[in-house]
Amino acid sequence: MELPLQITAHNFILAPAEEQAIRAAAAKLDELAPRILSCRVAIEVPKGRGRSGRQYRVHVDLGVPGGEIIVRRRSDEALQSAVQKAFKAVGRRLQDHVRRQRGDVKLPQRAPRGVVTRLLPWEGYGFLTSSDGREIYFDRRSVLNDAFDRLEVGAEVRYVEEIGEQGPQASTVTAPAVHR
Repeated sequence: MELPLQITAHNFILAPAEEQAIRAAAAKLDELAPRILSCRVAIEVPKGRGRSGRQYRVHVDLGVPGGEIIVRRRSDEALQSAVQKAFKAVGRRLQDHVRRQRGDVKLPQRAPRGVVTRLLPWEGYGFLTSSDGREIYFDRRSVLNDAFDRLEVGAEVRYVEEIGEQGPQASTVTAPAVHR
């Protein structure tokens, strides 16, 4: 990693062996993508009455070229298990990010088509309208080959839809190739 790993513990003291386990997990991420810019790990034990046992929450923020990967609230009663869950999720997202950056993500043969209806380039996201009239959100990181800045309102695109936190969103967007 180019920047040092930052580890913070809230409401408890992190043992040296636990910190070493976190550093080892972060080193494995560096093997997946050697150009990681930053890695911040925050572990907390929420304060609360009436709870038996601790619940460790692990938050991992990974800075990568072209974006940021964030995994929040991986909870478990065992710190090691919570850390493993968080880093496993970050690893999957990091692999997806690397594939997207390389352009290796392949769309299904019959990926649906849509039309870009709104673009907010300064915010890094936009909306497309599906063939059945639904509005679908997408962001800069969803657009393959760093083509977000080349998209225009009215452009026809292919996309892969998934359910996001606030409704449908496109996980992968690509403009069909223009043959000349």
